[in-house]
Amino acid sequence: MSEALDRLVEIMDRLREPGGCPWDREQTLDTLTGYLLEEAHEVVDAAAAGDPGKLREELGDLLLQIVFMARIAKENGWFDFDAVCEGISEKMIRRHPHVFGDRSVEGADEVVRNWEEIKEAERDGRPESSALDGIPGALPALLKAFRMTEKAAALGFDWERPAHVVRKLHEEVEELEAEVESDDPGARTRVREELGDVLFVMANLARHLGVEPETALQRTNAKFMRRFRAMEEQARREGRSLRERDLDELDGMWERAKAAERGGGS
Repeated sequence: MSEALDRLVEIMDRLREPGGCPWDREQTLDTLTGYLLEEAHEVVDAAAAGDPGKLREELGDLLLQIVFMARIAKENGWFDFDAVCEGISEKMIRRHPHVFGDRSVEGADEVVRNWEEIKEAERDGRPESSALDGIPGALPALLKAFRMTEKAAALGFDWERPAHVVRKLHEEVEELEAEVESDDPGARTRVREELGDVLFVMANLARHLGVEPETALQRTNAKFMRRFRAMEEQARREGRSLRERDLDELDGMWERAKAAERGGGS
């Protein structure tokens, strides 16, 4: 390991040893899980913001959680941080034969197919295994749909072109519209199901367009937040709350917020 990484591992060892930090010594794998997820989300935010300093800091915070968990694993007699590094290094070499071996590929799509083939070979001897194994159950639903269809597509279960996915999306939207307009008492349950189908196809379409949908939606969420806060600020300046305005006036405020963003180069 590098000197910097050695130093981090040594700091964690000192924190966990007798006479170290009482808080750090009390932590378990269970208590650290929430911190790990939080730090991962903060890395995503920093990457989306394009802030190099913040990204460096947040990657360090995430790395700390990994070193922390590896130290606890070492205490349990399972493995140490070196084993974590060695394991992922061996996996990366094994799954990139076009770089570290003699296999050739024609592009990124073929790399993905090879990756899934190698993973399938690694699962040999486990008859109950699935190509979808390894997708965390706790993933956000939109990202989980994206990853599941990505794996299925690598095995050939996919639409040929984005236009085919768009046609399927139109079909699903029509089915949703039919349930929304239905007077059947059971329509509410079916609306939830049809809306789920629409979102699932949207995740598929995002994959075909080369867009990671979770990040795309997060950026749209951030855009909505900026513009809505601009509306709130305008309302405060004018001394009338948003609640006191009709929809036409609110729409006008929204359009002004959009225009102000475009005028500022956003």
